[in-house]
Amino acid sequence: MVTLAEVAQHAGVSASTVSYVLSGKRSISASTRQRVEETIRELGYHPNAGARALASSRSNIIALMIPLRTDMYVPVMMEIAIAVATTARTHGYDVLLLTGEEGPDAVRRVTGSGLADAMILMDVELDDERLPLLRGTDQPSVLIGLPADTTGLTCVDLDWGATGALCVEHLALLGHRDIAVIGEAPAVYERHTGFAERTLDGLRSRARELGLGLLHRPCEGGYDAMAVTLARILDERPGTTGFVVQNESAVEPLLALLRQQGRAVPEDVSVVAICPDQVAVQASVRLTSVGIPAQEMGRHAVARLVAKLDGRGTDEVVLIAPELIVRASSGPAPSGS
Repeated sequence: MVTLAEVAQHAGVSASTVSYVLSGKRSISASTRQRVEETIRELGYHPNAGARALASSRSNIIALMIPLRTDMYVPVMMEIAIAVATTARTHGYDVLLLTGEEGPDAVRRVTGSGLADAMILMDVELDDERLPLLRGTDQPSVLIGLPADTTGLTCVDLDWGATGALCVEHLALLGHRDIAVIGEAPAVYERHTGFAERTLDGLRSRARELGLGLLHRPCEGGYDAMAVTLARILDERPGTTGFVVQNESAVEPLLALLRQQGRAVPEDVSVVAICPDQVAVQASVRLTSVGIPAQEMGRHAVARLVAKLDGRGTDEVVLIAPELIVRASSGPAPSGS
């Protein structure tokens, strides 16, 4: 195993200079830093994690709290987690993944044990029970999500309110007057999960401004649940010609049920989805959609957390603007609707 002394000898510097390059505790000239970093790569040197933690009082670990619930679309959560892990690695940090539904207990465990230097929290609720603990600790943290009160917090998220408004505007421009929203599972709204609540607020507000009828119905997803939900929507609003779907597991069952009923997409009804691009382009009808910038959210969160760890960060809210891509599932409302 290559030692720090061997790195110093090869680079023609002192061992303390190599240590300062690794820790960042002192300013080192750009040329010397580059020479040391090239030597580290060339020799394949890896600092001893235990020794490094003792010397710096840091673990060089970021805790990522990502409760994996059955009512959430796990592929998006894991895409964010992968982006967090790969970005953290470029900054010299490893990621500790906490997937349980421990809530405040998980925050206490991390802050009280020194397991990690900082935290990134996902699956954020509007009145999240973890937030008082975050505000009461000096340990840096970033939320991927937006609670009701962002005071004293750093948050990164898609602008879900603008996302909902964008979907309504697209259908309104095509002449649709009655829109149904097929939402996440009921439990997501019962927890007041931030992304779902904010999307719904954006949908409702813009529909009200444009004078459109809008009906929201949560759905567990899957064929049977979607069949019940669609029947209920068409019974209550038989003139519905536009659908907004924020539930990946409901997308394909909805398209199948519309085909069975003889409702052509987009000639008879239009469908707009809020989902990953992969889901939209692989559906049986290529879906007009607003994508979820999972990787961008993960990268932004790590960048702001590292800035905090380096003493450069400030509390801020970063909202990523939504982008709607028009594909084959949306078209003009049928005449007479």
